[in-house]
Amino acid sequence: MDRTRLQHLLARERAEAERRCPRSQEAYARAGHLFGRVPMTWMNKTAGPFPRYLDTARGARVTDIDGHEYIDFCLGDTGAMAGHSPAPVAEAVQRRFAEQGGATAMLPTEDAEWVGAELTRRFGLARWSFSLTATDANRWAIRLARAVTGRPKILVNSYSYHGSVDESLIVVGPDGHGTARPGNVGAPCDVTLTSRVAEFNDLEQLERELAHGDVAAVLMEPALTNIGIVLPEPGYLEGVRALTRQYGTLLVNDETHTLSAGPGGCTAAWDLEPDMLTVGKAIGGGIPAGAYGLSAELADRLLGRDDLDLVDMGGVGGTLAGNALSVAAMRATLEHVLTDEAFGRMAKLSERFEAGVRAGIDAHGLLWSVSRLGARTEYRFTSPAPRTGTESEAAGDAELEDFLHVHLANRGILLTPFHNMALMCPDTTEADVDTHTEVFAAALAELAGTEG
Repeated sequence: MDRTRLQHLLARERAEAERRCPRSQEAYARAGHLFGRVPMTWMNKTAGPFPRYLDTARGARVTDIDGHEYIDFCLGDTGAMAGHSPAPVAEAVQRRFAEQGGATAMLPTEDAEWVGAELTRRFGLARWSFSLTATDANRWAIRLARAVTGRPKILVNSYSYHGSVDESLIVVGPDGHGTARPGNVGAPCDVTLTSRVAEFNDLEQLERELAHGDVAAVLMEPALTNIGIVLPEPGYLEGVRALTRQYGTLLVNDETHTLSAGPGGCTAAWDLEPDMLTVGKAIGGGIPAGAYGLSAELADRLLGRDDLDLVDMGGVGGTLAGNALSVAAMRATLEHVLTDEAFGRMAKLSERFEAGVRAGIDAHGLLWSVSRLGARTEYRFTSPAPRTGTESEAAGDAELEDFLHVHLANRGILLTPFHNMALMCPDTTEADVDTHTEVFAAALAELAGTEG
């Protein structure tokens, strides 16, 4: 690839973003009271010179304050996988908050049992508890795993994603052993004191780490997602389950992103048998919500322990967790929006998206790869597709990624800013997908210097 040409195109597209979005630029300049000028510092991860400011959002469309409409394949990095403000969720939230009243009264609602039963139907885990984020669900699952096993360490896969959980910010270093993930801010201690790490798709490395006998749980995504989709090789997940049982270690599946695989995530799609499961973001239809599930056997073991304070000071829970508003939103999302039928349609659209991206790559003979996980598709700047998180991280090209993202945004298409991920929602259409295929092909032609 001609890097000089790439730099010229990126500079051109960034200048075009400035020209198109003066109100967003002004709003960003005025935001001096915000840390980093944004509500959350990760909102500065944008290919343009400043973030585009949200005005309206509905279904698979968002509009910025400069009046530009976008086809949204980012969907809140999975948080809006149900689409923006789906009508059944909006109605349930309005009914709970404005009509019935009481978003957070520290009292249970009957909706909670409905949601628990539906999560059991989808994922197979028998007992459920709620949080406001998947990060918190993971934190609480880790505490329970340590409590029930008496072991101190958690094992994760290199470059897996589990939110801001301290124990998960570890990667495999050049020497093959664990080291702090680059960019980890203000770590409370050396992460190797709390965690072990193994490469995804590497059972030999996993067994080496489990053999120490100090791992309470393996916390893993059934497929890596936030470093680019890395799919499991045949037999790998079965091997993980066998090894965790052999070494007396619990298995926790984090399905927050891999929910895209279907209504029960990878756990249902691939007949997995975790001891615990965590999920968040999408299940609230845009309202903050998360959950963790436990097998009946594990739940009984925990509840049967007189020495565990699971009610007051046990560090498991939060005042707003399981609040009536979030639970009402979860019920509406699961009952009426992210249905089994919706997932089927979303997967077909994702197949169409994958085919369009693949056609563009093949047309220019690029050594890139495309991976798909149900309703989620992602392309990487390497071929064959990476088989580990470390390989996927090494395949990154920030300059190239920025060009593609800002080129698409200037033409009305949003991808997830952290990587090249496109997610389908129930309101995404074939025309939306085909628009991306056309614009993506034009971007590749510009890179190659073959544009008409």
